[in-house]
Amino acid sequence: MPRTWTSDAVDQLLAHGRTSVTTDEAAALLGVPADHVRVRMQPLVHSGMVFSPARGLWVAVPPEYRTWKVTPGLNFIDTMMSHLGRDYYVGWLSAAELHGAAHQRPQVLQVAVDRRVRDRDIGRVRLRFAERTGLRDLPRQQRNVPTGQVWVSTPEVTVFDLAADPDLGGGISNVATVVGELAEEAALDPQRLVEASEHFSLATVRRLGYLLGAVEASSVADALRPVVASRHHFPPDLLSPASPAVGDLDPGWRVRVNTEVEPDL
Repeated sequence: MPRTWTSDAVDQLLAHGRTSVTTDEAAALLGVPADHVRVRMQPLVHSGMVFSPARGLWVAVPPEYRTWKVTPGLNFIDTMMSHLGRDYYVGWLSAAELHGAAHQRPQVLQVAVDRRVRDRDIGRVRLRFAERTGLRDLPRQQRNVPTGQVWVSTPEVTVFDLAADPDLGGGISNVATVVGELAEEAALDPQRLVEASEHFSLATVRRLGYLLGAVEASSVADALRPVVASRHHFPPDLLSPASPAVGDLDPGWRVRVNTEVEPDL
């Protein structure tokens, strides 16, 4: 590797299968103290060949993304999370899109993390993080991306996450739309849905059951009925956590229907 950072140096890095270096690695390659690396990198940052998504990490930009001055978030999120020492998975609408629900393309990359990570915008890439309790125990899977693999919530965890946080899913009607698409496109597995339900609140399980029924995925919803029935004596929960506690009670799911659900299917 050359001891000066040029476009050729970045291309050599990419050609050898490396997409990033830490500040310490860059300092060793350049033969300069670590506190000089940022100054050396600035010309390449300005020209769109390198960017820094986190302190101490430098990511090389392939030629096809240099007008962006950044790569797509999926291409560097695993490297960034490893650098920060966080467990994570791509979730909510971002995971839904990867599982085939393309009704509404998310404008941000939504990522669940085990400990706080601040949101950040890097050029046109917008990263939004949310802490998820017990993340390490939640089912997730690896998906291939151009730079390797990323962790993504399973389809079953994805629908539960959306039901738990309707605001992160674009509102309850959009969540219903995406749940319906995932029930069809990702072929939600009833047994895995029951297993995933153990990691979520009763309110979330009830809400998801109701939404599955609303999008005519009753065969999948039926798998959750015994889970809900075993705790039927608990007070009802709200369909929309952000709306007033008014509306009719759905007796089967024990959900107070306090808002209209209008899925676009």
